[in-house]
Amino acid sequence: MPKAIPMIITNKDILVKKKESDEFVSFVMPGIEEICNIPFYHLFAQKISECQYYFKQFIKKEYGKKFSKSILAIITPDDTTPLESIFINEFFLNSGACKEVCQMTMGQAISKEHAKYVSISKSSRNIILQYICNNEVRAKRFYDFNSYDKEGIIEDAKRLHIDIEYEDVPVFVNNLNMNMDEFFEMGEVVSPKEFLDKIAVIDVEKV
Repeated sequence: MPKAIPMIITNKDILVKKKESDEFVSFVMPGIEEICNIPFYHLFAQKISECQYYFKQFIKKEYGKKFSKSILAIITPDDTTPLESIFINEFFLNSGACKEVCQMTMGQAISKEHAKYVSISKSSRNIILQYICNNEVRAKRFYDFNSYDKEGIIEDAKRLHIDIEYEDVPVFVNNLNMNMDEFFEMGEVVSPKEFLDKIAVIDVEKV
């Protein structure tokens, strides 16, 4: 089976697992400026060939001559739309940096020990609640990053899916982007290190 390269699209950059350790290194495309409420990778489309070239060189430097035979196991923000997912697949697949790509959301990757759970995260534009069951997203709700009711979100988390109303389902607070302080009371807080440790050993067959 081809080697998997775990990578995470965060709110500001792309984290790629190093070849010789479980640590991650950051890829930031030169010349890309942050725009409020717009995921940074949208701007890759403005100079797509250049971005693909720099990413390919980045992977080549870290993984050596056989990098193009690998699978990129991409962890995306929880509010990634179907159209954005297609763009992400096409961008990386056509960069020449891999043989295949596969995707899953951060919420789907946040726990390997529980078959059912709720995740909450904050992207560059939304707060996202997800109910995960057997690695599938069974329910999802978005709240605008700039206008939301914290207490309302906490209450919604209890009724996100009918399973939650009748079962004791754990809640995980994804603090990878270090922006979830106000929601720590909701459940188990997953620190950046804890999240990266999970992704470093991700099983591609489940992505």
